[in-house]
Amino acid sequence: MLVRTVNEIDDTDDDIKTENWRSKRIVLAKEKAGFSVHETTLYAGTVNEFWYANHIEAVFVVEGEGQITDLGTGETHQLAPGSLYLLNDHDKHRVEPRTQMRTVCVFNPPVTGREVHDENGVYPLVTEEG
Repeated sequence: MLVRTVNEIDDTDDDIKTENWRSKRIVLAKEKAGFSVHETTLYAGTVNEFWYANHIEAVFVVEGEGQITDLGTGETHQLAPGSLYLLNDHDKHRVEPRTQMRTVCVFNPPVTGREVHDENGVYPLVTEEG
């Protein structure tokens, strides 16, 4: 059994901070659960383009408001607490928070914590050894 709080992750290697967002990696590939779980905070007024070409991601909005745009279709959806979006087709997308948004994200395959977004917003597929 694993019990962990997001506060335990503050300022560790699993607390990733950028000028647009902060992601606390709660469950990673090393836990061998088959998925990873992150608490990600997106800062108000930022524009965030992502494309998880190697992962499926589900995102549940806990607090804050904004919008997500499917960059393939141009379709835009409003986001608020209780919204969930599933990037089940490796969708290129843009998230624009109007207010600070706190989300819980689940990735499959699981993220190791060593990934870095490339110039296209893609995480490379990195796996755990053994």
